[in-house]
Formats: sequence, C-alpha cells, structure tokens
Amino acid sequence: MLAAAINPALRWSPRLAWALRAGQAVAVGGLTIFVLHALTGVGGRVDGLIQDWLYNGLLVLAAAGCIARAVAIKKERAAWLLLGLGMAAWTAGDIHYSLFLSDLADPPFPSIGDAFYLAFYPTTFAALVLLLRARTPDHIRSLWLDGATAALAAATAATSVLLALVSSTTGGSRAAIATNLAYPLGDVLILALVVGVFALTGWRPGTAWTLIGAGIIATTIADGVYLARVAADTYVEGGVYDAFWPGAMLLLAFAAWRPSGAPRGRIALEGRTVLFTPVACALIAIAVQVYDHFHRTNLLALGLSVATLLAVILRLDVTFSEKRRLTGRLREQATIDPVTGIGNRRKLMADMDDLLADLGGRNALLMIFDLDGFKRYNDTFGHPAGDALLARLGRRLAAAVEPQGSVYRLGGDEFCVLAELEESAASALIDGAARALTDHGDGFDVGSSFGCVFLPGEAEDASEAVRIADQRLYAEKARRSSNRGHPQDVLLRVLFEREPDLHEHVRLVATLAEATGRLLGIAGAELEELKLAAELHDVGKLAIPDELLMKSAPLEEHEWAFIQRHTLIGERILMASPALATIGRIVRATHERFDGAGYPDALRGDATPLAARIIHACDAYVALTNARPHTNGVSAELARSELRRCAGSQFDPAVVDAICAATLELAETALV
Repeated sequence: MLAAAINPALRWSPRLAWALRAGQAVAVGGLTIFVLHALTGVGGRVDGLIQDWLYNGLLVLAAAGCIARAVAIKKERAAWLLLGLGMAAWTAGDIHYSLFLSDLADPPFPSIGDAFYLAFYPTTFAALVLLLRARTPDHIRSLWLDGATAALAAATAATSVLLALVSSTTGGSRAAIATNLAYPLGDVLILALVVGVFALTGWRPGTAWTLIGAGIIATTIADGVYLARVAADTYVEGGVYDAFWPGAMLLLAFAAWRPSGAPRGRIALEGRTVLFTPVACALIAIAVQVYDHFHRTNLLALGLSVATLLAVILRLDVTFSEKRRLTGRLREQATIDPVTGIGNRRKLMADMDDLLADLGGRNALLMIFDLDGFKRYNDTFGHPAGDALLARLGRRLAAAVEPQGSVYRLGGDEFCVLAELEESAASALIDGAARALTDHGDGFDVGSSFGCVFLPGEAEDASEAVRIADQRLYAEKARRSSNRGHPQDVLLRVLFEREPDLHEHVRLVATLAEATGRLLGIAGAELEELKLAAELHDVGKLAIPDELLMKSAPLEEHEWAFIQRHTLIGERILMASPALATIGRIVRATHERFDGAGYPDALRGDATPLAARIIHACDAYVALTNARPHTNGVSAELARSELRRCAGSQFDPAVVDAICAATLELAETALV
C-alpha cells in the first residue's frame, strides 16, 4: 500500500522513492506504538519517551515530509510549502510545550506555544486555497457556488455545535477567551473549505483530497475534545485522543505525496449530481434555524445559515440559467451544419413547412445544388481542405442569395436555397447561386449541377418538394455527363493509332480488372475509376520511341530505365486534365511490386493503391496468355499458376486469388 502511494513524479529518483517509503513505514509504526501505549497505560520512563519524544518526532516527520514534497516536485510547490510551514509551526508549539510548560503546575495561557499552534490555521487555509485553485476548472459558476454553499453549510453546522460548546465553557481573561475561540474558528474555516472542495468534485475527491479531509477532520475532533476536557478539567495527557494530532499531520503529509485523483491533476466535472449539494446544504441551514427556534444558538451560526440559504437560491438560479443556455446551444447545433455554419436539412424542412403555411398567394423557389468535381478535390487535397472549400462556398452562396433567400447544406456536397420570389426573378437568382458554387485553381475545377421546384405550384409539402428537386438535379447531372467530352477517348484513340495491337490488350486488361474489382468488393465510382485506369495504364508509352517499344532483342540497361519512365509520363499526361488526376496517380503505381521491388517509388504492400495492384496483376495475366512479337502466349492454367507463384513477391496474394476466380468466370462468357 505504501508503494502505491508514491507519486509518479518520483519514478526518476529511486533513492527519494525509497526514502519516502521508509519515512511512511516509520510514521505508521510510530503512530501505532503511540496508540498501543495509550491503550495499555504502560508507565515509567516509557511515558516520557513516547509522550514527548515519539509524539514530537511524528510531528517533525510529518512537517518534514510535506516540505520535502515542495522541494522535490515543482508542481503545486507553493501550496505544499505553505502547508509544511503550517505543520512546522504546530510542531514548534508542541515542542515549546514539552520543553517549557509540561512540568508546570499552572502553565500560562495563552503562551508562545499558542501563537505557533494558531499559525497553523491561516497557512493551512491558504495552502488549501492554492491547491483548490490549481485543480479546479475556471469560470464554472455552478461549480464554485456548490463549493461555497457546502462550505457555508459546514460552517453553519460546526459553529452551531463546536463554537457553542467552547463558548459555554470558556472563561478567564479576554486573551484566554479569544485564544480558546480561535481554535474552533480556525477548525471551522478549514473544515468548511474542505467540505466545499468535496462538493466541487461531486463528492468524489480522489485519494489526495480524501487524506487531506481526513486530516482536517481529525484535527477538528482533537481540538474540540481537548478544549471541552480542559474546560471541564478532565483532560489527561497521553490519552488515545492525543493520537489524533500526529495522525492528522501524517495524513496531510501522506496526501502531499499522492498523485492527483482527477485527470491531469484537475477536478473532474462529469457525473456530478446537480441538485444534491444545494438541497443537502439547505436542509442543514433549515435544521439550524429550527433548532434556534427552540434552543437559542449563537448569532454566527444563525447568520451562516441565512447565508447558506441565499447561496442555495443563487445556485438554483444559476442551474436554470445554465439549462436554458445549454438547451439553446443544443437547439442551434441540431439545426446548424458544423462545417459551413449554415442551416442543415432539419432547418430546411422546418423553414419550408413554415413558408408553405404562410405563403398565401405568393411563390417560392427551392433549389438543390450538387458540386461537380468535389470528390476529386477531396481526394487530391484531403478532407480538411475539402471542408474549408465547403465553408467558403457556403459563405459565397449565402452572400449571393441574400436577402431573397436562405441557404442550407443537406450533407456531403449538396447545398440548398429556399427563396420567396416570383418566377420571373428565378433565372437571375439561379445564375448567381451557380456562380457562387464555382471554384477553380491549380489542378482542380469545381462547379455545380442543380434541380429546382416552384412552391406551391409544383409541390405543396416539404418532402415532395425535396423529392422533385432531387430528381431534377440528378437528371441534370446525367444530361451533362452524356454531353460532356471524355479526354480519355482522345488519349486512347492516339495510343491505338500508334500501336493498333494494343487495343485488344487494353480491352482484356480492363475487362479482367473490372471483374476482379467486383470480387474484391469495389463498386460504384471506384469501380469506374479502376476500369478507366486499366484502359489508360499504358498511355505513357506515347512518349516512348517506336524502336524501343518494338525492339525484339533484349533491352540495354539505359533503354530499360527509359521504358520504366512510362508510368511517370502517363501520370503527367493524365494530370493535365483535372478530371483524370485520380486516374493519373493509379497509373503511376501500376508497376509497383508487392515486395517493394517495383518502380517508380518502390512501394510495398498496401502502400500501393488497390486499383494499381489489380491492374499490375491483370496486365501480367493478359501478357502471359496473349502472343506478342517476341513470345507466344501460355494457357490460362499456366498463367494462373505463374501468378500464384509470384503472389506475395510481385503480386498481392488477395488480388491473385480474385483474378484466378475472375478468369474462370470470364472464361465461361469467352470475354477473356
């Protein structure tokens, strides 16, 4: 258990850690001996040795341990140094009593020792405030009010009992009365602060604060018992209750070396019960006022109970204010798109319902836009850049349609405009919105397609309006796609004009790559990209001289190095068209090997795009099974065997398995 108490900050210093363990063991052993001596009542020389030397030695050990913590660890140094000095002052008071007052029949009161004792309270209070400040989040009003309310309630309870007890039994000079009252007042202040800290943590303070709380409670009990017995003339030195003082100091010293129980040394807020602390404190304050009705208590306790109730009222007001703010933030988050800061689909549907209900004889327009080229932009520049582009386009769209309409993001790369206007003004608004959703730069070109619907003429409810506009949007995208020229067609035509035999090779590679991709779970746009990259994987050969491409003799080293550049050339050709940028990156990697021995980047394993791994293996299979100028083709079975032999080195084993299965399927349809 002692080893577990070592602060993680001491792991770098084994000697200090062992010294701490030894000190803790001595402290526990010494306190045990003191308690056993008090219980057994052994007298003689042992009394003086234990009651004076052992007792004061434990206090010295506790103060030294706390000060050592401040010296050894920088974090929270001021707090622990103050606490150590307060404990040292208390120790000095006890040593003064043992040396100069214990043998006197009528020791003076108050004495110099009392000054040392009382110095413990302000230094300890300041130390605990510093610890609280270091471990508590800033600017959380409800948290601090919980602590203040709990502190007031604790002070109310303590003063109504402890202070009343001491006041009723205290006599003598004014200095004696003031000194006697100073002890319980100091205990009440520190105890109230500790209770406030416990409330701040949701009554889960962690080991360090639990030890501090136990030490303060032990000090309060010891002071209360001592003052009551002295007043009743029943105090006997060496009783078991005397162990509370060194025990309390040792608990504080143990707390100094404990790591903080909260994450990163700070008090946690999660899981706190909102109303438990104010309700419990209110009950304490009410109980004191009810008691005062039947048996008069002191004015301080009564005033503190009133202050506690006022703090509870303020706490409840803060609670409801925070709830209102939280509800407002949640409502805003539910209707605002976090990326662009404009309305989301939920807000659109709510606004459209309100607009349709209030249109009367007026007209409105719903437009849905889908960005063209945004996926490639995202793939090229990354998702953070994509989010920044969406936010920028959202701001432009909002500026373009103000004050006629409102803008929304429906999700992904879809934007929406809802505007109240006449049909004659729709064309200008649509053109402005389309221009706002256009952006271009080096390597990218983003535009938009749209679908629109007039309200209420074409749709009388929000869901129907969105459905119609969505249908028109995708009809527009399909029309644009069919009318748009494809740059890859031009490239393939040039390639086939130069090398007619390549046409069949490209067809077979693309067919096999598409079938293999399907077996590997590729679908949709990614499957189309795979097929297109397979068709264009040899486009870089346009820059290779015919004498090298058609050479039947073995290539020389410099000729082979030139041939290997065709993937880089192919990438540069394709990157010239923003629409083919993604295809260019795949083509670049179509001659990488699974073991990293390929070119041009020596990529290994999954570092090569899956599409490139598929094309690489499909290209090899087609090359093996089809005759070329310098070699005859082999059977499909031998080609599959060759791919399996090279799986794990040249080819991805999973891709090889899929190709083998795909060739068997395609053989039945005579496509390969």
